[in-house]
Amino acid sequence: MQRVCDIARKLDGKEIPVCAIIVKDGEVIASAVNQKEKSNDVTGHAEILAIREAEKVLGNWRLDGCELYVNLEPCPMCAWAIIQSRLDKVYFGSYDKNYGALGSAIDLRQLLNSGLKVYGGIMEEECNKILEDYFAGLRGKND
Repeated sequence: MQRVCDIARKLDGKEIPVCAIIVKDGEVIASAVNQKEKSNDVTGHAEILAIREAEKVLGNWRLDGCELYVNLEPCPMCAWAIIQSRLDKVYFGSYDKNYGALGSAIDLRQLLNSGLKVYGGIMEEECNKILEDYFAGLRGKND
């Protein structure tokens, strides 16, 4: 999770600072950051991009045996992709009470009786600070 935070903290401020890393057998096989604005693509969330990269690395859309680390609880789109890709575990930092789809606002695992294991609040203070600093910077630009 520290690696996720380090990457998210260094982003240029043009995207919400979210980083996702996928690990298999203790080795990072994919990582991505939000690219929605840069790519002008609504699906350009870090989790989706990391899943796409991991699928290429493994040559399979099934990501059995893989774990995802992300600094913000996945939204419904990302949570559904995570469930469908058959990731084993998700570790996230900040809870998203408005859009979090792995337990905060809703829990999409209940729709499929998914066996996905989710662990939230990992390095939560640091993850919250990264997001708070980003949004404070936006508010400062709009004053």
